[in-house]
Amino acid sequence: MKTLLAAICAVAVATVYAAQPVLAPMGTDLQVPTDALGWLVSAGQLGYLVGLVLLVPLGDRFDRRCLIALHLGLVAVGMLAVALAPGAGVAFAGLALTGIFAVVVQTTVAYAAAVSEPGERGRNLGFVTSGVVVGILGSRLLAGVLADVWGWRSIYVVLAALSLVLGVAALRLLPTDVRPPSRRYADLVGGIARLLTEPAFLSRGAIAFFLFASFGTLWSGMALPLSDAPWKLTETQIGLFGLAGLTGALGAVHAGRWADGGQANRATGLALLALIASWALIAQLPWSLALLIVGIVVLDFAVQAVHVSNQHTLTTLHPDRVSTTIGGYMIFYSLGSAVGAATTTVVFSTSGWTGSAILGAGFAAASLVAWALGIPAVRRAQRRELAPVRASR
Repeated sequence: MKTLLAAICAVAVATVYAAQPVLAPMGTDLQVPTDALGWLVSAGQLGYLVGLVLLVPLGDRFDRRCLIALHLGLVAVGMLAVALAPGAGVAFAGLALTGIFAVVVQTTVAYAAAVSEPGERGRNLGFVTSGVVVGILGSRLLAGVLADVWGWRSIYVVLAALSLVLGVAALRLLPTDVRPPSRRYADLVGGIARLLTEPAFLSRGAIAFFLFASFGTLWSGMALPLSDAPWKLTETQIGLFGLAGLTGALGAVHAGRWADGGQANRATGLALLALIASWALIAQLPWSLALLIVGIVVLDFAVQAVHVSNQHTLTTLHPDRVSTTIGGYMIFYSLGSAVGAATTTVVFSTSGWTGSAILGAGFAAASLVAWALGIPAVRRAQRRELAPVRASR
């Protein structure tokens, strides 16, 4: 079951990020100017933001298995619209529609958290969310190869087909997800607003915003200098850098075990320090691909470790509203990713890769500051959560 859930996460998130390694040919075909190319990624991420608010809370009311299948079907519709787009307008609309229903990722993660035993939640979350990283980074390799062989539109045809296959598999193979007595939809959506008043939740959200802005700065901007002089790499060659990211990210699967062992906060701080350090290596892209690769491995290890630790912390604090909590947290992820994708191409067009590297390091430093300032709030929330347990002993 975990493997299927991880595969769903991988394909769904790939639909949002597949444009990253093929921004140049995609922009040329759709007549999108260079300084606006980042919006081909941001359109899906902004759609994702809408889905986080309006769709993910439904998982606390309805059978998540059925929601997973339905949303995968609608992701396929969006992908086909992009594949057949005659111009930029239809492509942007298809990407936004895809992003809205790609939040099936969060419904899937919530499903995994809800059916896990407390002592295994971190490990299961680590395994399932590894699918997210596989999708984000593996899609770069898949997209590069397909674009070189059949053109960039083939990427979206393949992702549409995979989405449909996984939707059918979810209905046939996943156990029914029995929900508690129905809650009003307005109360579920309002639950996100209430979370925004909690200091512990806000601190984790701020970390996620800057974390994924840093992540997006690298992966949405890196294709531009790699396809230019002196490297002039093809889409397939650029996509291969996703393998370096996968190596780092999958190495951080153990972050779930650290979280189960009560080390989530410490692991977050150390990983954010590593994230900042990675940008010193990534900044060397114009002169050294070897240092770039090492920097990518470190960056993706750090991002995955922080992401798993954040989700473990928040789902432990709110076990009765897992979908709403994850949906609210991922709003920060979506906004951060969109900001990183949109700003890196603008900065690159004016200041080159050095400017983009400074931007990414700045986002990483801001995430570390958010973590340090949020430590007291998280500890207070954890004490409140443990108090009833201790009182009952």
